[in-house]
Amino acid sequence: MKELELSFNSRKALSVHIGEAAAAEIIDFLEKMADRVEKLERGKVDVLQIVPTTLTKAKTPPMRKAA
Repeated sequence: MKELELSFNSRKALSVHIGEAAAAEIIDFLEKMADRVEKLERGKVDVLQIVPTTLTKAKTPPMRKAA
């Protein structure tokens, strides 16, 4: 079972309150969005900053010379 999936009760409530056609359209849209989110999460890569920015340099204290 997928992590991002509507329960039967949620699907039924949508159908009852807004109608079958509208509920089917919303459910289809939500399923496509859930698939897209899962795909993006699988492909997510953490970015490591290699070169510090000037803002970072300004916050670091100056280094002292060894005695």
